Amino acid sequence: MLRALVISLFVSLVSCVQAFAQSVVDAGSSGGCIPVRTVSEEGLAYKSGERFTFTIHYEWGAIDSDVGWASVGIDTVRFNGQKAFHCVVYGRTTRLYDLFFKVREDFQSWFTADGIRPLKFTRNTYEGKYEARNTYAYMWSGADSTYIAADVFTSSDGNRTVRLPLNSCTYDLPSLFYLARNIDMDRIVPDVKYPMTFAIDDDVYNVYFIYRGKERKKVKGFGTVNTMKFSAKLLSGNVFTGEEDLSVWISDDDNRIPVLFEAPILVGVASGRIESCSGLKHPFSSLVKKR
Repeated sequence: MLRALVISLFVSLVSCVQAFAQSVVDAGSSGGCIPVRTVSEEGLAYKSGERFTFTIHYEWGAIDSDVGWASVGIDTVRFNGQKAFHCVVYGRTTRLYDLFFKVREDFQSWFTADGIRPLKFTRNTYEGKYEARNTYAYMWSGADSTYIAADVFTSSDGNRTVRLPLNSCTYDLPSLFYLARNIDMDRIVPDVKYPMTFAIDDDVYNVYFIYRGKERKKVKGFGTVNTMKFSAKLLSGNVFTGEEDLSVWISDDDNRIPVLFEAPILVGVASGRIESCSGLKHPFSSLVKKR
């Protein structure tokens, strides 16, 4: 369940969306690029040193409780001699819920400061007895040799090394999260599906997000925020029902911060809300009233 929210947090912002959505096709099929503003470093919605924390909440019957938290941070590094961003997303259950089902999620991504081209991705997931690890190297050497070199482990299928298809619209979840924060709203029409492509484990997914309009939202413990609402149809499986939409509310300002998101899962509803933010590049002008 925490995995659902951590993934939702990413695909959340893809508009700020980073979960699994409306139309999933076979790995390797062509998808489209997200319509974004300039992705030069000067024009980005974020900067090095930005930090977020989120509270993860779960509701089912009489259960109505905060069960975990997630943090997101980004810094500038050198990667093979070039300036790059390094993003770390970490999620975990609280100590109380560790007694029932212990979850730890660690996603890290390295991508170029100009152009947001992914360079490397790692994933370390522990969910009860289930484990998953990914290490991606993005091979951008040429048209005939462009691919993702992926080392993948899952406790269900063991180790494997695969080549995943790669084009200029393909991202891992963290780099997709940051790309999507630069979405060009002048090119977005409400209730129209827009494509995005991401890789995780040994698959590449082509999915869609939908812009639903603007809303003013009260975020528990944080304040009242003017937002843009986005949604995606969740892929059915061992986490999501496949019947209802993931909903995400993004700050209606130049920061494009995910402040609230909600995902129906197989049993109950999982949601997340922003707890704190710091190091923002732009004024938090969408924050109407603090808690």
